[in-house]
Amino acid sequence: MKKEETKKSPRKTKEEKLKIIKECSLHGVRETLDKYGVYPATYYSWKRKFEEMGEEGFAHGMTKERLRKIKELEQEVDLLKQLLAEKELESKLKDELLKKKYPKVKRKYS
Repeated sequence: MKKEETKKSPRKTKEEKLKIIKECSLHGVRETLDKYGVYPATYYSWKRKFEEMGEEGFAHGMTKERLRKIKELEQEVDLLKQLLAEKELESKLKDELLKKKYPKVKRKYS
């Protein structure tokens, strides 16, 4: 078998890794790895990461714990955005109520 030339760099892109994993399931591991010049340990590492974390697992340094922490932080950010929006709405409502209650009072900062 002739090895396929992909890039000058030995690193594979996320798309290349996904292609190799899919091709291994269709045509066999040994034949596919020989074709692309990938070591079996590397392939099984990619496969494990893909099965555990999906495509995000291919990001440099990504672990299950790090992915979990990122998701927790994203949820926290969403909650904080919601709280901020509620506070802004509350502030606008108070301002409108004050304007209705005291229409003739001139505000210093408005």
